[in-house]
Amino acid sequence: MRDYQATEKRHCHVRRSERPQTKGKADMTQGRKVAIVTGSSRGIGAAIATRLAKDGLAVVVNYAGNADQAEDFVAKIRQTGGEALPVKADVSDATAVTALFDVTEKAFGGVDVLVNNAGIMTLGRIADVDDAAFTRQVDINLRGTFNTLREAGKRLRVGGRIVNLSTSVVGLKFENYGVYAATKAAVETLTAVMAKELRGRNTTVNAVAPGPTGTELFLHGKSPELIEKLSKMNPLERLGTPDDIAAAVAFLVGPDGAWINGQTLRANGGMV
Repeated sequence: MRDYQATEKRHCHVRRSERPQTKGKADMTQGRKVAIVTGSSRGIGAAIATRLAKDGLAVVVNYAGNADQAEDFVAKIRQTGGEALPVKADVSDATAVTALFDVTEKAFGGVDVLVNNAGIMTLGRIADVDDAAFTRQVDINLRGTFNTLREAGKRLRVGGRIVNLSTSVVGLKFENYGVYAATKAAVETLTAVMAKELRGRNTTVNAVAPGPTGTELFLHGKSPELIEKLSKMNPLERLGTPDDIAAAVAFLVGPDGAWINGQTLRANGGMV
């Protein structure tokens, strides 16, 4: 198996030796929707990619760093009959995002679905956040989403679906989440505006805002006592799972979600 890199600027068109073999590929996916899921080699992104592949979509598993992890994950999707391709690209780099779409179109003939899952979270009081932590979160969470939305706005096929990942902290406004929540609040605004801007293309743009979810990103650095407290804050009294979030995304991407547009779905077990 080969993975395809769309990260470095000198690879903006992807070198000939790295391009996927497209002969027969479009025929294999004829009639099958094609989805790009950013940051999808692990965590919630991997659950989303797995679910969309199970639902019959060809999935581009985008990742930023760990090629072995991405390749192993794609192999698991293929072993269960799904169609997937790993593509390396830093979403904060606009040139890399253009190349990500180029590779996808060459491999599968087009793009129908974009799921903006890639993101990072660095906690801290606003007064204590340094420039590097602020810039990194803005670059990945906000600029990265903007870069992919801009490309999707030009290249998604008619009847497409876009789902951006936000966070329920936008509404809950927990202490220490200020910068992270601010980037995601901006993502929700981009979501609502772009839904209007794609008028006439039968394309929906929505966001899913998870609450506390049992992922490495969420659990890292938290005490068992804090995790237990957070798990009891919603009426269902448990943490969400990556599969819970994937199900919400699958609904919005699938035919049953076709009338939902410009909305943010707070998938958090009822936490308010």
